[in-house]
Order: sequence, then C-alpha cells, then structure tokens
Amino acid sequence: MRVLIATDAWHPQVNGVVRTLTSLAKAADAFDVAIQFLTPEGFPSLQLPTYPGLRIALCNPGEIARRIESAAPDAIHIATEGPIGYCVRAYCRRRRRPFTTSFTTRFPEYISARAPIPEAWTYGVLQRFHAAAAVTMVSTPSLMSALTQRGFRNLGMWTRGVDTDVFHPDGAVDLAYPRPIFVTAGRVAVEKNLDAFLSLDLPGTKVVIGDGPHEDELRRRYPEAKFLGLQSAEVLARHLAAADVFVFPSLTDTFGVVQLEALACGTPVAAFPVTGPKDVIGDSPVGVLHHDLRAACLAALDLSRQDCRQFALAHGWERSVRQFVGHVERAAGRSHERSHAGQSAAMRDLGAPNSSRRIAVADGATDTASQ
Repeated sequence: MRVLIATDAWHPQVNGVVRTLTSLAKAADAFDVAIQFLTPEGFPSLQLPTYPGLRIALCNPGEIARRIESAAPDAIHIATEGPIGYCVRAYCRRRRRPFTTSFTTRFPEYISARAPIPEAWTYGVLQRFHAAAAVTMVSTPSLMSALTQRGFRNLGMWTRGVDTDVFHPDGAVDLAYPRPIFVTAGRVAVEKNLDAFLSLDLPGTKVVIGDGPHEDELRRRYPEAKFLGLQSAEVLARHLAAADVFVFPSLTDTFGVVQLEALACGTPVAAFPVTGPKDVIGDSPVGVLHHDLRAACLAALDLSRQDCRQFALAHGWERSVRQFVGHVERAAGRSHERSHAGQSAAMRDLGAPNSSRRIAVADGATDTASQ
C-alpha cells in the first residue's frame, strides 16, 4: 500500500510533528506500507510573522497535482493545516477523493498567545478544514473529548510511540552541573510555557535543550539556567539519560512525545495535569502530575528509573502504525469502491515485512535528513 502524507512541517524543522512522521514512516515498513511525503521542498517560502526560523510554503496547485499524480498513492493523509495541507485538501475535494487528516497542533492557543485573536475563531476555521476528512486522527482521549465539544466529527484515535533503540539509559553524557538536574526539551517558544519551569525555586540545575524565538529573552531573564541549543535525537537521548527529572511545563501540547523519549531514557516526568501528560503518564508511577509544578519536580526525584524504562518499552510504534494504517485503508477503500465498483483497498497481510525501507518526498527524491 502506498500512502502519501502532505505536511507543512518538515526538515530542517525539529518538532513533534516531524519526529512523529519520520518515525511513522520507519515503522510502517513492517506493515508493507510505503509512505511518501509531499512537503514544502521545492516551493518558494515566506518567513512566518512572529516566529523567526519558521517559513511557510507558497504552493502552486498545478505542482501539487503533479506531485500527487506522480506518487500515485492508494491513500492520502493531510498532517497539517498550512498551505500544503489546504492545497492537497482542495485537490482531493475537486476530484471527490476521500482523505484523512490529523489534528496535531493547538494553533488556536498558539495564535492567541501572540495576537488578540479569539481561540473560538481559529477553532471554527480548523473545524471546517477537518470536516471534509473521512477521519480526523487525534493522539489522546482528552484531545478527542475537547474537539468533540467544539463540534469536530469523525474523530479516530492515533496514538504515538517511542523508538527505544535511540532513546535508552545507556551512554548518558557527563553533565558537570550541580544536582539534581531538571531538564526540559523542545521548541523554545512562548506557547511551551517555559517560564513556569525556569521561574521555579528548585535545587540543583535547570537545563533547556532546543531553540526557538523565545530563547534570547529567556536567556536574559534566567542567566542561571543552562541553554544547550538544538541537539540530534542521539545527543538528546544522552542528555535525557543524564537528567534526574524531565520537566514538561506545556499546557497546550496535544501529546508531547518527548515525555515518552525521556521515560525511555529512564528519566521520570514532572508536568501539569493537562491534555498530553494526563494521557501519556496518567496514574502510572513514572511521573508526577500536579498543579504545583515545583511539588511535581521534587516528588519525581523519588521515582524508579527502571519503572520509567519498562513503561516506555510498552509504548513502541507498532500500535500507532496499526491505528494509522487502519484509518487510511478505510479511506482508500472508499476511494476504490467509487473507482472500481466495490473493490476493496484493504491490505491482505498487515504483518508482511518489507525488505526495503524508504522515506521519500512526492517528487521521487529520497529523504535522508531524518535518518
């Protein structure tokens, strides 16, 4: 089965969406599913206002159509609601071709943090975008409930996983900082609520891994914190393994896959009891969720690192891939029924291995940046 994923988020961006899509493509090989990507590569782009380093593609509908038809996918999935996503959505609607989408980013909260735009307005735009999809995939039950209350329909579960071969407790870097070491990782932006972490009165050292538009201001305001910049997955894993507690202060993430990455490295999590942490950690003894983040950080110091690793081992990518493939094959089945009078597009053997692994963009060029 060939699946084309349209995404505005792609390399060299480093974020949860890009890591999720890259990991999905890697894991899908075991299901005899070849995933290609239609990305901003090859399109001119503009700098996104208020967000240095993030650009948006200026799509050409004709080129979008050419890439889709060249890929000849059995199913189309739209991962983001940006220009690429809108162009592919328009292509599918014009041709009455079913497609799936995923709700991966809480843009209404992100936008309202930067501009006086009511969240309800942006949610209305997103609801109309996703209403045309055969299925809109969401990563957690909490998010599904929240979107249902806002009028979203045809929601399906698509959880996340962690690559425990990359993220593991071995090879921890020697951080010559006073302990305990509390670390956070991700995009350094206002919506990540890093002030809630960096302003805490905690013993030891606070470490921030990642970069973003809020970094310079936070460096000035919290000179005692250690900012280590953007790191590769392998280097990030070594730093997570060296930390005593991973702190996840975000109030707006839809999942927060970095929590699973920290747990895979044996590092317990401290977070607020909100969507994402409630679904990833819940009541498991691998993290502490509390409205008092300082209390959560201190309590997490007493948790078992072995329990954290074991928890992560049970959250690989197989379940996530099965959910994703199930949704897209149903949409592909609808498309084939229209085109071939009842032919099913369902796969004959979900467990059949595929000897060759590839992550490709829709124009046929092989992408190796994610490896």
